[in-house]
Amino acid sequence: MRFGSLRRVTPISETFGYDRGLPIDRYYIERFLQEHSGTIRGRVLEVGDSTYTSRFGSDAAVERADILDVRADNPRATIVGDLTEPDRFSADAFDCVICTQTLPYIYDVHTAVRTLHRILRPGGTVLATVTSVSRIWTKGDRLYGDYWRFTSRSSRLLFEQVFDSEEIAVASYGNVLAAASFLYGLATSELRRDELDYNDPDIPLLIGIKARKA
Repeated sequence: MRFGSLRRVTPISETFGYDRGLPIDRYYIERFLQEHSGTIRGRVLEVGDSTYTSRFGSDAAVERADILDVRADNPRATIVGDLTEPDRFSADAFDCVICTQTLPYIYDVHTAVRTLHRILRPGGTVLATVTSVSRIWTKGDRLYGDYWRFTSRSSRLLFEQVFDSEEIAVASYGNVLAAASFLYGLATSELRRDELDYNDPDIPLLIGIKARKA
């Protein structure tokens, strides 16, 4: 085994690979959202910004785009709130909620999922992604921590607490090379497409959950 430049005990990038290109986990997030882009319609809520709403939801399908943030200083946020405080949100308000890489940073993740169910209209869909393999992100500890890593099984059980099991679809993305490269901080462009697209359910990098409110 020749490790070459990977024989090191510190990552190549300290910023998940953003300084080298598109982070590898973002490749899988975008793939998941593209696969389910047909559910991004009506009134859509996205956490943090509206990047994915604009990219994967068509102007004809999206009637209104809202942005949720726990931070009051986000000028783009149309709703300031915490998913662990369900009573602060109107029930049955959204046709789609895009919740990427958010649940790992919420300690009371069970309440957060109940809130996602609460704010969806009947027939509405949440598109969530969670981390299976990642470095710990400590720079946001003043606002929130980095608490959880998920498997396909734990993701399904978490959402089955509030969503009907037949309305949930869980998919895993990644493999040992993608996971190791992400930990080193490499970018998507540094792996071949076939290396990125090979799926090993035993070593996922990312989990995608599509859950529909009956």
